[in-house]
Amino acid sequence: KEGLFDPAIKRPLPLLPRCIGIVTSLKGAVQHDIRTVAGRRFPGIPLVLCPAKVQGEGSAREIVNSLNHLQQIAEVDVIIVGRGGGSLEDLWAFNEEIVARAIYECKTPIISAVGHEIDFTIADFVADLRAPTPTGAAEMAVPQQKDVENYLMQIKIRMKNIMEHQMKQN
Repeated sequence: KEGLFDPAIKRPLPLLPRCIGIVTSLKGAVQHDIRTVAGRRFPGIPLVLCPAKVQGEGSAREIVNSLNHLQQIAEVDVIIVGRGGGSLEDLWAFNEEIVARAIYECKTPIISAVGHEIDFTIADFVADLRAPTPTGAAEMAVPQQKDVENYLMQIKIRMKNIMEHQMKQN
């Protein structure tokens, strides 16, 4: 009833993020996978890790605190929140109401990257986007540098053609 899952309020990701925030454990492969994919796709995009426990007692509160911290950093214009796979109990923090509300209230677009393709949590439905894996989240957040360069080259050619056309008209 409150609209936390409403598709109409989902925010788009920036085409080229200035900085990506990551909420995950210091341990585990998630942050490594995101860093590797981001570095391969567009080297130099800053990543800020705000670590949080992602399972067990107190993990939901840590996830919320990390989300709140990252949204205070002006340069962070997309946040990936996630963890690797596990049992329903392992992923439970991402089903907690305080996490759902923190994602909903966050001013920065969020990609939920919890578990593997078959895992779903409430965080997935509240987030702006759901990635099937943390690696997939990095691919969603970070464009291929070559694609951006090609797009800019197309704009440059169009601008040149428009200017030439305008000069011929005068």
